[in-house]
Amino acid sequence: MKIGFICTGNSARSQMAEGYAKHFARLYGKDVEIYSAGSNPADRVNPLAILVMREDGIDISSHYPKSIEEIPYGELDIVITLCGDAAETCPVVVGARMEHWGLPDPAKAEGSYEEKLEFFRRVRDEIKARVEKLIKEA
Repeated sequence: MKIGFICTGNSARSQMAEGYAKHFARLYGKDVEIYSAGSNPADRVNPLAILVMREDGIDISSHYPKSIEEIPYGELDIVITLCGDAAETCPVVVGARMEHWGLPDPAKAEGSYEEKLEFFRRVRDEIKARVEKLIKEA
C-alpha cells in the first residue's frame, strides 16, 4: 500500500504526517510506503515543524519539500490533502481513496515565538491522532 500526504508547500503539515506515518507503520508492523509532496513546494521544511516533531521523538530534519512529480503520485492507494489549496489543485488518482484533512496552517500562526510554537504543537497533535488511526486501519 502507498500513502501520500499532500499540501501546498510540503513544509509543515504534510512533513509531520509523513514522519508520523513512517513511525506508526514501523510500530504496528504495516507494510506501507509513505510519501509527502506539495503542489508548490517550499524551499525547506519549516524549522518549527522539525522542532515540535523532535519534541515527540520523531526526526524529520533530513526531510525536504518535494513536488508531486517527485513521488509515485499516480500509484498511490490513499491520497490525503491537508490544506484547502492542495485539495483544489491536486489531480485525482483513479482508484485511490481520496481524503481531505482541512488542518490550519501552523506556518501562518501569529504572535510571539511561544504562541507560534504552541500552534504548531496543536496541529502536530491533531496530525498524530489522525495518522495513527489511519495506519492502524491500513
